[in-house]
Formats: sequence, structure tokens, C-alpha cells
Amino acid sequence: MSAAYHSHTAVQLAASSTTEHRPLIITLFAVFVAATLGITVWAGRQTKSASDFYAGGRQFTAFQNGLAVSGDYMSAASFLGIAGAIALFGYDGFLYSIGFLVAWLVALLLVAEPLRNSGRYTMGDVLAYRMRQRPVRTASGVSTIVVSIFYLLAQMAGAGVLVSLLLGITSDAGKILIVALVGVLMIVYVTIGGMKGTTWVQMVKAVLLIAGALLMTFLVLLKFDFNISDLLGTAAEKSGHGAAFLEPGLKYGATGTSKLDFLSLGIALVLGTAGLPHILIRFYTVPTAKAARKSVNWAIGIIGAFYLMTIALGFGAAALIGPDEIKAKNPAGNAAAPQLAEYLGGVGTTGGAVLLAVISAVAFATILAVVAGLTLASSSSFAHDIYANVIRKGKATEKEEMRAARLATVLIGAVAIALGAFARDMNVAGLVALAFAVAASANLPTILYSLFWKRFTTQGALWSIYGGLATSVILVLFSPVVSGNPKTSMFKGVDFAWFPLENPGLISIPLGFLLGWTGSLLSKEEPDKGKYAELEVKSLTGVGAH
Repeated sequence: MSAAYHSHTAVQLAASSTTEHRPLIITLFAVFVAATLGITVWAGRQTKSASDFYAGGRQFTAFQNGLAVSGDYMSAASFLGIAGAIALFGYDGFLYSIGFLVAWLVALLLVAEPLRNSGRYTMGDVLAYRMRQRPVRTASGVSTIVVSIFYLLAQMAGAGVLVSLLLGITSDAGKILIVALVGVLMIVYVTIGGMKGTTWVQMVKAVLLIAGALLMTFLVLLKFDFNISDLLGTAAEKSGHGAAFLEPGLKYGATGTSKLDFLSLGIALVLGTAGLPHILIRFYTVPTAKAARKSVNWAIGIIGAFYLMTIALGFGAAALIGPDEIKAKNPAGNAAAPQLAEYLGGVGTTGGAVLLAVISAVAFATILAVVAGLTLASSSSFAHDIYANVIRKGKATEKEEMRAARLATVLIGAVAIALGAFARDMNVAGLVALAFAVAASANLPTILYSLFWKRFTTQGALWSIYGGLATSVILVLFSPVVSGNPKTSMFKGVDFAWFPLENPGLISIPLGFLLGWTGSLLSKEEPDKGKYAELEVKSLTGVGAH
């Protein structure tokens, strides 16, 4: 009998077992969601001031914040996207794990402490310290919202895949409805819980995700008698690519364009983290800069351990399930981790159904926690930078500011739902890489120049933010990510992709730095050297920090 027949029979068995155990799966899933909502409501009752809503009252310890940072960072891309990318592309898929982890060194060495010392709630606070308030706050708010929406797309796509798999939904209308429900849940999390609720959910979720990944890693290695060589060999054989599966070049090496795409992806991943708004605001939730640095150290340890486990998850899925069956559930491989969980628990058994439900619920909690962090970052930036300091010129009360933040949450949620519906068939790790590219192009140059270059001016900041933002977004719009690829593009059946790379980082990141430098040198405005000296002392020592 052919391998194709066996594979088809396995798919039928999996489908029938999932149907049989669906009530149990849905119950376990609902318990997880209810528990995280309970935590949010409990924390929401303690959110009384703007400091509580934006920065959790700065009451979290370095370990708590490190756990929350890793919970915020280990998104659907980390769990679903990377496992899927490794299962389908082997070595090249694991490059995502390396890039996401190495990026933390940039955040630790250049950004964490100075940012904690210099600002109050948002990136705009740092920029506005030595520049003209209204234009830079507006630019910072716009950039934060755009980056967050790109990142939200990935989470929405992941949620759609997960819940459709659990509920057995195959229709496009059903998947779009799921994306909408995730958006509604996310709006509830942020409007009720603020930063306190979001942080507690992220901490709980980080523990669950590590525990779930550890259990699956143990079970995968058990299948191969803890022989990693045997695991990799079986994965290579089952992949259909042989030894090439374990070597560089399967996805990023066939052509000159794909090699450039890899370079672009690498630059975006390594530089993007230090410009991500939802990561930057986490540094404000601790009492001191020393705690900010320690929390990054904790995060690096936790995230590093998790990314090591993605090797077992990705190659385990390739070896035990195979690429054809993975693609049958989702063309981009986003369902590989839940499929692996069901296989490890036993396809057609209660154990398989329970493990599938638990792992999927953990992944869903992951999505909700990250989505809440992103929405909080963008609504905070809108309320604090654009509404309070630009529209109301610093005269808004705390109550009005918090009301504006909650209204912004609803609007951003609506945009994310609308765009997420189109992104449901794309690999979530690839989508997150786009957010990294936009963040590294628009935010990172401005933050670094602002903290470390005394000649930097308001014009330089505006050129850098708007130029980096516009370039990266335009290149993404005209790339194969949006059109031209009939399987994974956002809009199928049309082709207006004239930019050949899937990630714009190679062009847009250097351009963001260049525009900031050129804009400052051509500016007629004389930089305020006194303000820069104050900011330098404050960012390096913490004197006068909030």
C-alpha cells in the first residue's frame, strides 16, 4: 500500500477522533480562556490611575517583568510559525529562532536602561524630551500604531488557524468569524485590565507555554530514545529533501533573490526587537533601570530555552507527521505544533484530544497575551502622545486620557480584525518579520539618534520615522507577501508585486538611518545642547527618572 494511502488514512483518523472528542477539547479550551479573563478582571479592579493603566504602577519585579517580557515576545510566531517553518524548511526555518533571540542583545546593550530612565509611558516621551513636542509625538504615535497593526495581523492569522483546527471549521466565513471573536476578546482584555491585567496574563502564559513546549519536547525525544541524530535523520528522510533539509539554502539559497531575502530577514529580526513598541513599554513597568536590565537578562534566559525547544517541535513535526499532512491543514505550516501534540498524545485517543486541547489553549493564551500587549502599546501611544499632548496640548486629565486609550483600543481592534481576515493563510513567523522590519526602519534609528547623537533634530526625527515607515510599508504592499503568490499571498488571484523580496529590511532600515542623519544635517534648527546633556545624564544615571 502506498505512503499516500497511509497518510490519507491517518488524516481521516485524526479528523474523526477530533470530532469524537470535540466537546472535551472545547471545554478545556474554554477553561483556559475563562481563567485568563478572570485574571484580567481581578487586575482591572486595581487599575485606578494612568500610571496603573500604562505602566502597571511600576510595581513589577525584574523577574516578574522578565517573565512578562518573554510572554509578550514568545508570540504565535514563535510557537506556531517557527515550528511550521522548521517542519517545512528544516535548517532555514530555524534561522527565525536564532534571529529572534540574538535581537535581545541589541535591546539589552543599547535600549533597555536608557529608555527606562528617559521616558514615562511611551517612545514619544523620549523623543519629545529634546525636540518639538507636537510633531515628534504625532510621528511616534503613527509609527507605533502601524507597527502594532502589522504584528497584530500575525496573531490574528495564528488564532484563526488554531480555533478552526479545534472546532473543525473549514469555511472561509467561519475562519473570518474566529478572527473577529479574537479581536473582541483582545479589546475586553485591554479595556478592563490595562497594563496590570496584561502583565499578569503574560506571566501566566509564559509559564504555560514553557511547560507545554517542555512536555512536547520530552515526548518527541522519547519517540527517538533521546537520540537527536535519529530525530534529524528521520525528519530529513520524511521531508522529501534528504540531506538538504538539514543544510542552509532550502528556502533561502536557491536563487540570488532568496539569498538577499535571507539577508533582509536577518537584519530585520536582529534590529527589530529594540524598536517594537509593545516591548519598549515593558521597560516602564519596573521601578528602576537596574530592574529593567535584569528583566532583559531573565527574558533572554527564558526565551533562549524556549527557542532551543523549537528544534524538537519543528523537526519532530517533520519526522512524525510529514510535510504533506502539515500543509493539508494549513499551507504555511501554522498548524504543525497542534498536529504534533495530537500525534504525541495518540491520534484517536482521549490522550491525543487532551494534549491537542491543552497545547492549543496555551497557544491561544499566547496569542491573547501578545495581542493585548500590542493593543495596549498602540492605544497608550494614541491617548498619551496624540490625544493628550497634541490634540489637548497637555491639558487632558488622567480620566480623559484613559477614556481616549480605551476608545483607541476598540478602533485598533476593528482594523486588526478587518486585516487579519485577509492574512489567515500566511505563515505567522513571516508576518511578524514584517513588523520587525517596519519597527527597525522607523523606530530604531530615531531612538538611537535621540539617545546618543547631540546633533539630532526634530526634522531628522520626522524624516527618519515617516521615511522609514513609508518605505517599509510601500515595499511590503508591492512584495510577494501581498500579491503574486497563489498559495500564501494576502490577495490571491492578483499580481502587482514589483518588489522581489518578501522582507523590505535590506532597503528600508539603512534608509531610515540615512534619512535621520540627512534630515538633521540639512535642518536649520539648532539642536538644544543643554537638553541633550540633561537627557544623557538622565538616561545613563537615572537621575530625575519617573
